[in-house]
Amino acid sequence: RQPTKQGKISVTKHSEAMSTTRRFVADDLFRFNAVNLDPLTETYNLYFYFQYMSIWPSYQRCIESIHNHGMIMAYIIGKCEGSTGGTSFEDRRSDKWHGHVSAVTVGPDFRRLGFANDLMKSLEEISESDACYFVDLFVRVSNVIAIQMYKQMGYVVYRKILGYYSGEEDAYDMRKSLSKDPDKKAMVPLTKPVHPSQIEITM
Repeated sequence: RQPTKQGKISVTKHSEAMSTTRRFVADDLFRFNAVNLDPLTETYNLYFYFQYMSIWPSYQRCIESIHNHGMIMAYIIGKCEGSTGGTSFEDRRSDKWHGHVSAVTVGPDFRRLGFANDLMKSLEEISESDACYFVDLFVRVSNVIAIQMYKQMGYVVYRKILGYYSGEEDAYDMRKSLSKDPDKKAMVPLTKPVHPSQIEITM
């Protein structure tokens, strides 16, 4: 599949599925339950989804079936953020300006078709266009399959966040540098774990 401009629809043909990739919108919240049945997929409140859609619309993407009444097969939710405390323009000049994957998930019946890889590449391309230095994501340390998948995509474990998931499980902060960070400084791992209070989160 060739990269498409933001907001455009692309058609992807896999060996077992015909699908379209497009922007994830409010109506899709009524059709994504089958994907969210995965116990490792976080389900958030409506305010969370609506805020992401209104502030960072181009970062929200989904893959739906051409057949089967437009069933949602996979989706990604993300944003761009910085931490200089200044204006957006000042943030963009900081090497902490980055894209963030808040959620990426694929329905159980549509795995091993490359959907997660396609969605991650899409968010990376959008982050590049927003002059981000890197893309990061948080993942449960017990989610070995996802961690391995991200490593195959070029992500590294940057740091461990202790008790990030409701104080019950640690998380890995995984990162991948973009073209604004040719020396891959954002990917140099920290030597010690951190607590949730020590990380900066926009939302």
